[in-house]
This record gives sequence, C-alpha cells and structure tokens, in this order.
Amino acid sequence: MALVVTRERLPNAVLDDVSKAIIEQLQDDGRRPYATIAKAVGLSEAAVRQRVQRLIESGVMQIVAVTDPLQVGFTRAAMIGVRVDGDIEAVAEAMATLTEVDYLVITAGGYDILAEVVCEDDDHLLEVVNRHVRAIPGVRQTETFVYLKLRKQIYTWGTR
Repeated sequence: MALVVTRERLPNAVLDDVSKAIIEQLQDDGRRPYATIAKAVGLSEAAVRQRVQRLIESGVMQIVAVTDPLQVGFTRAAMIGVRVDGDIEAVAEAMATLTEVDYLVITAGGYDILAEVVCEDDDHLLEVVNRHVRAIPGVRQTETFVYLKLRKQIYTWGTR
C-alpha cells in the first residue's frame, strides 16, 4: 500500500507536527498499524485513527494500493504532452474523465498538460490518443512518450 499526499489542500487543512509525523509514518508503509503509529507519534491508537480519517476526508491524503501495471495486464504506459488552444482547465477536466489517465497536471513550459496513461497494449494507447485525447475540443497538439522501463517510483517525500 502507498500513501499519496494530494497537492490540492483545502484551506482549513492545517497540518500540525503530529499530523505530519502520521503522514510520514504512512508514507513509509501505508499498511502500518495504528498502534505502531501511535507509539511513534505519542498519541493513543484511537486518536491516530481519528486523525487519519480527518486527513483522508479533508483531501490532504489518500491511502491506495500501487500496482505494477505490467503484472496486472497493462503492458503499455506513457506520458502524453498536450498543447491547448483556449481554456486549459476545460481540456484538463475532460482528460481527467478518461479511465486510462492516472496522473494529470497542468504545467508551465512546452506543454500545457501532462497526462500519464496506462493501457493494455499499443492499440489501446493509439485509441486513447487518437480517439479520446485528440478529440477533445481545444487540443491542438499531442506528443506521446512511451515508457520502456520503470526505474523509480516513490511516495516518501515527507512533509513540510
């Protein structure tokens, strides 16, 4: 299991040192028992459980199982760079609805949007790019970067 700390924090989501310590414990091991976390941060198990629930409900973090796409039947992953004419957020919103998109960011630089996709094979990737992404109004240009090998994937960047 992995802990993913979302980048969009709610205005009322203030993280104290204890909440940060809990997040760091879960980033290290998303299946770490509440009792173990409680000992590490100096709270009761019930208090840790409540804080984790609040962190999840507020959108500060989520706890998910991260899989290796190759081992679960998806043989093609890629990053798609998209240049947009017009409303970038509208295009990003449309792209976010695609089930193949697992990571999407609006960027500054050569591309307006970067989207990571996980597909069953090259035909599926072609369908996603050609029939779905390029069909979205406002998409001017795409460039697809096919992943050859995953060398590093971490979620333990800590908190600030």
